[in-house]
Amino acid sequence: MAAIGISGTGLFTPSDSISNEELVTAFNAFVARHNDANAEAIANGDVEPLQPSSAEFIEKASGIKARYVMAKDAILDPDIMAPRLPERSNEEISVLAEIAVAAARDAMRAADVGPQDIDAVICACSNMQRPYPAMAIEIQNALGIDGFGFDMNVACASAAFGLKTATDFVAGGARRVLMVNPEICTGHLNFRDRDSHFIFGDVATAVVVEPLDGIHGEAFEVLGCRLKTSFSNNIRNNFGFLNRTAPETAGAEDKLFKQNGRAVFKEVCPMVADMLLEHLGEVGVAPSALKRMWMHQANLSMNMLIAKRVLGRDPNPDEAPIILDEYANTSSAGSIIAFHSHHSDLQTDDIGVICAFGAGYSAGSVVVRKAS
Repeated sequence: MAAIGISGTGLFTPSDSISNEELVTAFNAFVARHNDANAEAIANGDVEPLQPSSAEFIEKASGIKARYVMAKDAILDPDIMAPRLPERSNEEISVLAEIAVAAARDAMRAADVGPQDIDAVICACSNMQRPYPAMAIEIQNALGIDGFGFDMNVACASAAFGLKTATDFVAGGARRVLMVNPEICTGHLNFRDRDSHFIFGDVATAVVVEPLDGIHGEAFEVLGCRLKTSFSNNIRNNFGFLNRTAPETAGAEDKLFKQNGRAVFKEVCPMVADMLLEHLGEVGVAPSALKRMWMHQANLSMNMLIAKRVLGRDPNPDEAPIILDEYANTSSAGSIIAFHSHHSDLQTDDIGVICAFGAGYSAGSVVVRKAS
């Protein structure tokens, strides 16, 4: 089989950012209002008081210091505490497609290709704006790409699954495939939950995949892809079209993001580390040969533990770059942001791995070699 490579990546970053301090100010204002309104019930032991948060707690728990968002003011309003994005008409481009197109154009510029050079578009992300028409087809139309497009959702691992699918299409004869990861994660986040209100940010990424021999600029050869899933309820979001069939639960909190963080940490870290070691063995790469691990950006401690299990020692900052301090968890886009932002210093023949993992559980790894 002819070699396949990554020829370009793209990134769209919203203009607004929320610091931990800003987020905590809004959250604690909500907590104070709630506790004041329920003071008598709290005193009687009928209602548990809500506990305030702090910027120090957030950074210690996650490594996150800030996050980019699409709708800052509403998130920080204690009366709303959710993003507000006005609905668009069917004749306007949807907001998820719009940010995907911005990232796609960035990736296409980096790959030095135009819409006429691409045969397929894959939209791989955690939350689609609608069931149909597919977001990928709308993105394809906005970019003027012929061919076909489709959506896929494998939660935070979607980009790894998308890259595997893209390489398969190129291996099957497609000239180039554009894989995009638009994520407005704040749309499914409960900003009134102390344990998770700080986790997510908004962003979009994109990757162009094509035969290696056709890439004239910087290229990363895909040496192999590995995918794994294992069912778990420890990360869950029950929002869906059947919610309206059970109106008595329409406002239930599990219609937003929920997770059992301790169980996720305990179960996912060894699963991902074992997958990576097995995958490296399959492609004939010793862990000591890895120059870089572009990991899913969910939690600093998770990334460091997985990297340590794979490398057999503590990783240095260059080996496992972190972007979640600035971007927070951006679901499928996180590992692609890390790759996009931290690959230009690698030398020819250096090897790295793009690794994503999340709800499902789902996990995927893409081993790459700097080819030019």
